[in-house]
Formats: sequence, structure tokens, C-alpha cells
Amino acid sequence: MLILAALVVCGMGVYLVRYVEHGKDWALYFSRANSGATGQLTDRNGIVLAYFDETNRVYSPDRITRAANYHVTGDYWGRTGTGILSRLMDTNGGFSLLTGTTHAMSNKQLSLTYDARLNDVIYKAIGEWASGCMMVCNYRTGELLGMVSTPSVDPLDTTGEQRDGAFINRCISASFTPGSIFKLVTAAAAIERLSDLDSRRWYCEDEYKIAGVPFRCVADHYTQDFEQALANSCNVAFAQIAVALGQNTMIDYVRKYGFLDNHSIDGITTAKGSYPLEFVGDPETGWSGIGQSTDMVVPYSMLRFLCAVANHGMLVEPHFLPDDTPEITELVRPATADRLKRMMRQNAVWHYDSDNLFPGLNICAKTGTAELGEGVEDHSWFVGFLDDEAHPYAFVTLIEHGGFGLTRAGRITNEVLQWAVENM
Repeated sequence: MLILAALVVCGMGVYLVRYVEHGKDWALYFSRANSGATGQLTDRNGIVLAYFDETNRVYSPDRITRAANYHVTGDYWGRTGTGILSRLMDTNGGFSLLTGTTHAMSNKQLSLTYDARLNDVIYKAIGEWASGCMMVCNYRTGELLGMVSTPSVDPLDTTGEQRDGAFINRCISASFTPGSIFKLVTAAAAIERLSDLDSRRWYCEDEYKIAGVPFRCVADHYTQDFEQALANSCNVAFAQIAVALGQNTMIDYVRKYGFLDNHSIDGITTAKGSYPLEFVGDPETGWSGIGQSTDMVVPYSMLRFLCAVANHGMLVEPHFLPDDTPEITELVRPATADRLKRMMRQNAVWHYDSDNLFPGLNICAKTGTAELGEGVEDHSWFVGFLDDEAHPYAFVTLIEHGGFGLTRAGRITNEVLQWAVENM
């Protein structure tokens, strides 16, 4: 009887602990609307993205807006980990430990920094049937203005059939082979660690071997200096630069810029990237320096880095909730950031024909065509920012298996930025 009594007491103790931790979830198990919570979710312009009260759960009446903004708003059941809607509803409903019931709290309206119209434009530009993502951020204020991941979800679609990966937010919850956009990281390390960088020259013709392993470029660049090598996006040059820096130095900079970390955006945790941390030898270090090897980058982590480069090295931490005092840190040395900025502008002018492909945009950019192996089409990247006081926008665009960076991701980026400059 004493043993039985002890078990009852222990069982009650476990129950009480779990009741305190999960009582509200138990009370809301059959219908989250039972909480009586009332709230409204809007974009920066007051466009209503979702509204809920004791009996109603409403989304935008426009299908494109619902799908384009899904990974921002989420749904009432929390099926995507980056949506704010389910958390807003939960925090707006109280719970009584004494009665075990929920009760409504004051009506709450939450306005996000995102522009729903911009997300609509991004969604249409990428295409409903493509797999990809795009983010746009004001690098002066840290306000996230656009975030779209495709394929997406229409939360009012009752068919129950969704494309694979539709609930994953590719902007912050997934990582991808970066290809040549990673040369920006290698370039930053080289600026700071190779004292004779500006006197060095690299010769590129056909192929170059490192410890017997061949590295090739899409074109013969012949003799080139550092800035020409970045503009040419030369694999031969940047593989040698990575080897000259050494694997440990490359690891230091990948860590320093946050590519291996989980970040938090207003309480939402991002994925983290990867880089070869165990000793791999010179050839693999060369591959890692040009964004191949086991390199994996989360688009959001690249966006943070670009925001700092655009902003004289200072990172205003990106956020989607209004914040009068965002966190500001020096992520990149100011001199390094300013030189990268100038080189990225040269890229756009010399190699991307910016006057024709990006008319009217003072764009600083880098393409990436991430190779995924024989028989698999490359990822298409286009990243950078506008050097424009009126429109200080940093961006990251990725199209999975989209082919050449400039022709696919670059075209989409131009379409989006032209609209943003005209309408925001």
C-alpha cells in the first residue's frame, strides 16, 4: 500500500508539472479558436494578411497574396515553423491554471515590416512552380521588406495536396551549395590576410592543377589581378587564393561572418550552414574557396553579410517586428566592406552590363552558379544590394536548379527591384 501510495504521489507530481507546461495546449486541442483570442496581422502598409476572433479564422481574400506571404504569416496550426500567425493567436489568449480553461485577452494588432505587395511581385517573378526564394532587406534600418519561398501553400486550399517542401521556408530554414557567391567571403579574407594581394597575379587558361586536381573556368582569363579575378569569377584564381589563405583562416572567416551559426529573427531560429572543418588538404580547400566542396549557405546568412558590406561594415540586425532600437554590430571591417562594395559595383558594370540588364539601378552584385554534379542542373544565385540612399535594399535570390546565375536569378532580381524602386 505504501508503494502504491508513493506511485500515486509521483504520478500526480508528473501530471502537475506537465499541466503547468502544456495545459493551454490541452485546452486548445480540438479547436484553437476556443481561446476566444482576437487579433489582426497586417503588413507595413496596413494590408490585412489575417484576422481571427472567437469563431472566425480569416486570411487575405487574394490567393496570390495568401501564397506569396504564407511563410511570413503561416497558418493557425503552425505547419510552417517561420509563420507568426499561430504564435500571435497563442499569445493573445490567456489560460487559467485554476480552472483549466482559456480566456480572451485584449484585441491585438501586429504590423510587420514586410510589404505584402513586394512579396506578391517576388512570388510572380519566381513562378508558382519553381523552387526558390528571395529576400529583400533595408540595410540601413534592418527592416525585412520581402521574404518569399516557393513552392508555397495557400492555407485555404482544402485539397490536402501540397508539393514536396512547400512548408519549408527556403530563406531561413534550409541551406544550399553557394557556388561563386561564396567568393565574396574568400575575397574578404584575402583583403585582410594577404599583405601582397594587390601585387599578385593569376594566370587562367584551360585548367590549373592543385596537387594534381584540375580546376577549370568557363572562360580563359589569362593574366589577371585580384579585382579582375572577382569580376571574372575565376575559379582558378580563387582556388589558389583559398589555398594561400589556408583552411584554418577560411574557417575563421566563415565563423566570423556567422555562416555556421543559427540566428534568431524576432524569436524564429534559422538553420545554419556548413564548411569543411576537418583537415581536407589543398585541393578541397581550393574547392571550398569557390563555394563548392561541402559548403552550404543559408540564404538569410548571406543576406546578413551583404547588409553589413553595403552599410560600411555595420550590421543592423534584420527583423520583421517594428523595433526602434535594433541591434547594431560591426560584422565586417569598414575598409574591407568598402572595397568589396566597390568591386561588386565593378562586377555589375564590367561583366553584368548593368546599364542594359539593370537599367536605372545602381546595383552592386555577385552571381553564383552552384554546380551539383553531373546530370544535375546548377543552382542559380544572384546577391547584392543597391548603392542608393533612397532605396537601400540588400537582396538574395536563389532558384534551385535554375542554371546560370545572371540569366535566371538576375532577371528575377531586376524585375523585383525595378518595382520596389518605383513603388516603395
